[in-house]
Amino acid sequence: MDRLSSEEQPLQMKRWPKKTITAGYRHTVALHSDGKVTAVGDNKYGQCQVNGWRDITAVAAGTGHIGNSHTVGLQKNGKVVAVGWNKYQQCNVNDWRDIKAIAAGWRRTLGLKKDGTIIAIGRNNEGQCDVSDWREIVSVSAGDWHTLGLQKDGTVKRAGNNRYGQGNVEDWRNIVETGTGYLHSVGLRSDGTVVAAGLNKEDQCDVGGWRDIVEIAVGSNHTIGLKADGTVVAVGRNTDGQGETSDWHDIVAISAGNAHTIGLKADGSMVAVGRNDEGQCEVSGI
Repeated sequence: MDRLSSEEQPLQMKRWPKKTITAGYRHTVALHSDGKVTAVGDNKYGQCQVNGWRDITAVAAGTGHIGNSHTVGLQKNGKVVAVGWNKYQQCNVNDWRDIKAIAAGWRRTLGLKKDGTIIAIGRNNEGQCDVSDWREIVSVSAGDWHTLGLQKDGTVKRAGNNRYGQGNVEDWRNIVETGTGYLHSVGLRSDGTVVAAGLNKEDQCDVGGWRDIVEIAVGSNHTIGLKADGTVVAVGRNTDGQGETSDWHDIVAISAGNAHTIGLKADGSMVAVGRNDEGQCEVSGI
């Protein structure tokens, strides 16, 4: 096999991420190195009841600007498990097979199959689940009412609501990761710069000056960027302190919920800022 060039290496790394932390609407989920999972925060619908999960390789949590949530886990055998709010059957994933990546949006769940196609279940009132004809997808992200699929050529497919231009991603190129919020979309380019589209009322799309970014996370109305040096930048709504990340260091992964932000440090510990009404930021013991 040919060795990847230094330019191609981060591209490959970002196309096949292992999602070890995830922030839901009002809960936080962490995947441990032994394949077990821990969750804290709102558990009204059992979305934190993940203690019995085993052999998990990735986690995802449903988020949205309002409402309830669910949690999804990808097992190493390609099967999927889910707990939590299930009004729209978004947790009915037990028959899924050959899945290599997962995403959870508001009221729906998506799975990326090993053949590069997507399956989706949940509410589809805006066409956000109309992804069955997508091909050559390498990652998927789910917002409130829209879905983005990253193709292996670095371009992006979209489905769902586009009222505020959050689906205007046709001209994006060299994308290695996508993120979706309430009404905005964000894309990380292979050169470490970032693009955004959609509603910008809270400045959540003001990412044009970002550089050296290696990962992005998108909350309902805020956007987070992890820099190559392990520091974190943030734009957008900060009414609950969800953007107070300027003093974070040694961060290796990030995730953003409705109004809170979490980070995984190099030593395996976690940090969190933002709304903590349900204990979703109480991550020191995870």
